[in-house]
Amino acid sequence: MLTLAGIRHVYLACGPTDLRKSIDSLAALVQENFGLDPFSPCLFVFCNRGRNKLKILYWEHNGFWLFYRRLERGTFRWPSGSEGTVTVTSRELRWLLDGLELRQRQAHPQVIAETVI
Repeated sequence: MLTLAGIRHVYLACGPTDLRKSIDSLAALVQENFGLDPFSPCLFVFCNRGRNKLKILYWEHNGFWLFYRRLERGTFRWPSGSEGTVTVTSRELRWLLDGLELRQRQAHPQVIAETVI
């Protein structure tokens, strides 16, 4: 299972991506098309045209992880758009992976505890 601890940002690539691309091709896409650093502690998420497959690219220590997910039924609720990236929270990524919309109207807002000195 993908853990999201230590992840700074999650970027979704807008529009469909040819998922035949390898790690090197996806890293080049992140760097050249999106102007982002593929070696940063971020997740880069790509979806195919049918919205039933996705790949997540992640750099850790001395190599890339490439996560691949294929749905047997249904589709991912991928955000519309044709270029660039959309930044989402790790919570929104979890919703997306679970088949939910990114913008949940009924979800409880995230609460950040304040430290008392």
